[in-house]
Amino acid sequence: MLVARNVTKNYSNLPVLKGVDISVSKGEIVTIVGSSGAGKSTLLHILGTLDAPSGGEIFINDVQTSHLQGDALADFRNRHIGFIFQFHHLLPEFSALENVCIPGFIAGTRKSEVRERAIYLLETLGLKDRMEHRPTQLSGGEQQRVAVARALINKPDVVMADEPTGNLDSQNAKELHQLFLQLRDQLGQTFIIVTHNEELATLSDRQLVMKDGRIVA
Repeated sequence: MLVARNVTKNYSNLPVLKGVDISVSKGEIVTIVGSSGAGKSTLLHILGTLDAPSGGEIFINDVQTSHLQGDALADFRNRHIGFIFQFHHLLPEFSALENVCIPGFIAGTRKSEVRERAIYLLETLGLKDRMEHRPTQLSGGEQQRVAVARALINKPDVVMADEPTGNLDSQNAKELHQLFLQLRDQLGQTFIIVTHNEELATLSDRQLVMKDGRIVA
């Protein structure tokens, strides 16, 4: 479903990625692990089209994303890629339900359809009674579940998660791990996850170890 070949990234004269190859199948949970500075988040942002590679090719469902630019790239990203970050990036003036709906509205999907799916996702994620609460009224674990629902609203091909448990306590982190497995099993959702959390890495289908800008194992 996702294929990257010989991906490089340089910042001025500093090489950060030094020829990375990766392939991910539909419904697979892949974690990327390694020490700080190994290039994990840089790789994830490039795979997710948030940053451009200096060289190489990236395909998502046979679309070469490096050939997309401007509005075409933004539209592809919105429709095909979901994002979860360490910090939830929820908009404080909107309710949980409204935060989840926003990417669907941007995609131009009918508002009634977006709202129906958002309610379904929030109920599935155990937030049935918290939909009208604003982010400041939610716990850290609840906010991250809202962020997961938002990432799933447009039925993306792949969800990219950058340290998704990094801001959670151990219990909420464990619940989020189980949630990823549940979404993989129930929805066939594909995940690529950058993490320092050994438990999450162990639960994944496959671990990729990065060191000095390369995948070494």
